[in-house]
Amino acid sequence: MPETSSFSADLALIRDLAQEAGALALRYFGKDPQVWMKEGQSPVTEADYAVDTFLKEKLLAARPDYGWLSEETADDKSRIARDRTFVVDPIDGTRGFIQGSKQWCVSIAIIENNRPIVGVLECPALQETFDASLGAGGRCNGQGIQAERMTKDRPISVAASRKLGSDLDTQLDKTFQVSPFIPSLAYRIAMVADGRLHMALARPSAKDWDLAAADIIVREAGGMLSDISGDTLLYNCADVRHGTLVAGHKGQEQETLDLARRAMNNPNG
Repeated sequence: MPETSSFSADLALIRDLAQEAGALALRYFGKDPQVWMKEGQSPVTEADYAVDTFLKEKLLAARPDYGWLSEETADDKSRIARDRTFVVDPIDGTRGFIQGSKQWCVSIAIIENNRPIVGVLECPALQETFDASLGAGGRCNGQGIQAERMTKDRPISVAASRKLGSDLDTQLDKTFQVSPFIPSLAYRIAMVADGRLHMALARPSAKDWDLAAADIIVREAGGMLSDISGDTLLYNCADVRHGTLVAGHKGQEQETLDLARRAMNNPNG
């Protein structure tokens, strides 16, 4: 395993550049940026492309031996052979960004041996910066954060995709309190990391760039992120897609998985 000082240097690099990238994205926020539709009818804006170009140039100039995987860059899979790989979502929550929601972020992680070793979520419209490195805890704006345990005296707060959240809201009993829709999946997981949510759920379709930074942040904050079977997520593989996902408190992993299965197995879920 690399030295902790190596993690620190990489974390400082991505944190500084994430803040610059967030400032760049803010120049477009609320300014009616140009929008295109990608395959699958997923939107991308000129802000996404500008941030992607900026980060690819700066990060690879600083670490030329690292691989590169980004939502907005064609994947040539050369990254798989690299010891470390940047995994980037220039703007996680692009639909919300377009609609004026502040719940979007620049997501940067570094992967080694298929797992994140450092991660940053820069949320400039909210003035929040989440970061973590392996073994050093999770933070928001430099302060330690902690995932919240579920207790019997309050409802279980849960966030999900728009359709799933709507179905949960109408079908589940008062055990659950469904959060209003949060456009960024990474930010939903960060809200589990800092205790504002007990659980975050996601149907299949999330990619490495949606998850890698949030994964290490929630885990370092005492939380968990896994697929619905409880398996740890692996990154920088040939296939970057993931299945049904759940985030929650690490100390209540089995209970969280059982509740997630109950919610996701709802006939209208």
